[in-house]
Amino acid sequence: MGLSISIATGLYGISFGALSIAAGLNLWQTVALSALMFTGGSQFAFIGVISGGGAGSAAFSAASLLGVRNAVYGMQIKQTLRPHGRYVPWMAQVTIDESTAVSLGQAGIGEKRRGFFTAGIGVYVLWNLFTIIGALLGERMGDPAAWGLDGAAVAAFIGLLWPRLTSMQPALIAVAAAILTALAVPVSAPGLPILITAVAAALYAVFSVRTKPAATEHGGLRSVDEEQA
Repeated sequence: MGLSISIATGLYGISFGALSIAAGLNLWQTVALSALMFTGGSQFAFIGVISGGGAGSAAFSAASLLGVRNAVYGMQIKQTLRPHGRYVPWMAQVTIDESTAVSLGQAGIGEKRRGFFTAGIGVYVLWNLFTIIGALLGERMGDPAAWGLDGAAVAAFIGLLWPRLTSMQPALIAVAAAILTALAVPVSAPGLPILITAVAAALYAVFSVRTKPAATEHGGLRSVDEEQA
């Protein structure tokens, strides 16, 4: 499973490489983003802000907000695999959606470790390899607008988001975020609308957790008295 996911995910690196060049980054900047940042959603957000004329600070902030989820993954993996301290820094580099999902989806601890390393290292190697290929192709395409790449970063990011809209709540949040972004674009500098929307989403998450009813000692099920009523 880890190998097949590595190949499928790694191929997306071609899109990122070409779109990064289209956004105005050079080959080495593109390669550095994949090698160091290495989280697809954050990378596409970064070049999306840059291609829209946003400042580097706004692009970095947007990418960082999307990368927060990797910290949560890291806590899960550390608790599950119990790695030695010297392995933690480089394991953190390959803790992404795919490596976490493959690892946590296995039964035994040995299979969990194998799944994590196979998916994590496999995606890292192939993502960076295909990023270089995509960047080299992008440099030879000339004007990005002639190939429709000037708006492709946004389309690619929507493609990453779409499979996650599997229930009503995420879909409504996505619609609200789109409306808020559309309202913010005319009155704010490039790159700021995505930050405004991200902050609004974070505030919603905080307040929704605070207002959620506390679970009972029976796992949140109704009490016996409620059942009898």
